[in-house]
Amino acid sequence: MMIHEISNYLFSTLEALNSEFLLILHTNLYAFMKLKQISVLNYKNIEQADLSFSAKLNCFFGKNGMGKTNLLDAVYFLSFCKSSLNPIDSQNMMHTQDFFMIQGLYEAPDGASEEIYCGMKRRCKKQFKRNKKEYSRLSDHIGFIPLVLVSPSDSDLIAGGSEERRKFMDVVISQYDKEYLDALIKYNKAMAQRNTLLKSDAPVDEELFLIWEEMMAQSGEVIHQKRAKFIEEFVPIFQSFYSFISQDKEQVELSYESHAKDAVLLEVLKQNRQKDQIMGYSLKGIHKDDLSMQLGGFPIKREGSQGQNKTFLIALKLAQFDFLKRAGNKSPLLLLDDIFDKLDASRVEQIVKLVSGDSFGQIFITDTNREHLDQILYNIGSDYKMFEVMNGVISQMTSEV
Repeated sequence: MMIHEISNYLFSTLEALNSEFLLILHTNLYAFMKLKQISVLNYKNIEQADLSFSAKLNCFFGKNGMGKTNLLDAVYFLSFCKSSLNPIDSQNMMHTQDFFMIQGLYEAPDGASEEIYCGMKRRCKKQFKRNKKEYSRLSDHIGFIPLVLVSPSDSDLIAGGSEERRKFMDVVISQYDKEYLDALIKYNKAMAQRNTLLKSDAPVDEELFLIWEEMMAQSGEVIHQKRAKFIEEFVPIFQSFYSFISQDKEQVELSYESHAKDAVLLEVLKQNRQKDQIMGYSLKGIHKDDLSMQLGGFPIKREGSQGQNKTFLIALKLAQFDFLKRAGNKSPLLLLDDIFDKLDASRVEQIVKLVSGDSFGQIFITDTNREHLDQILYNIGSDYKMFEVMNGVISQMTSEV
């Protein structure tokens, strides 16, 4: 579908969308990485898979529990050096095997080939390579292949604790800001050292505490400033998407809460040290930051209906995609895992038409229902491939329309 067709479709069906937001959607075109091929061995329930992908739409069909999400997770692994579902690498290995391997062949915006490899043996450290050269630091890879995942687990952003909302900020900012990721790593290391001192039964010299507290404060201030700037720029984009989806029926707000907002972080840590020693860990700091999510002036966690919550989350992720695209001048890969559940066919078709336009890059979709999507994809006419997933075996399908 050509970009002017997408524009006509949006103008005719989404009247509630303001002109500024439309301008963003149909004029921002960016280069993008394309995952051309992937090879998977012994990853979760996928014993072996060698797949070639469409540069646009790739759809995976199968019943629940067959391995569709595991395939998307392997794609996610190649971007973030870890699973989106289980951070313990060894637990992502097939139970009966002693190693796993994921290898992806990408095409860069300039046409160059990029090979990304991850392999791990039991009781050994994983290897992560770009073009056969191993990374000295995994953090150097983050952001090279930007990616946005939309999945049922996103509900934890509303229903879960503050850790989920901090993770959302970290995943977005780390993909375009290396200084942020470095500060986050330094902060967490310093906090771990401080927590060790807090648990000590023996007296600890104050100077030793100060070493780690100053490191926490220095890196924490960087994190706080960058999170605050991100939310300031992100909120209008998010609100525009929510307004588009809800047709201006509700007002939503995101606000950033931090111990560093109105105080010097080093003083906060020093003043709270005695309480922290009683508890055995650091009670205050940017590791306790949170996002306040409100609907109509009230917490959405308490007031939102299922439909409003789902709209809120989809708007968050669409805004994340748009923000990353503009921040890095590179369109992320978009992974849509079982997001069409409980949506009628017309809404599914609208989503697929929207993301199949030239404003989006390569997309991977999982679904349990083939029939209506088969017809929708045929009508759209975009380049696509379909795959069937059954007990970890993935095979390409042909259109039946």
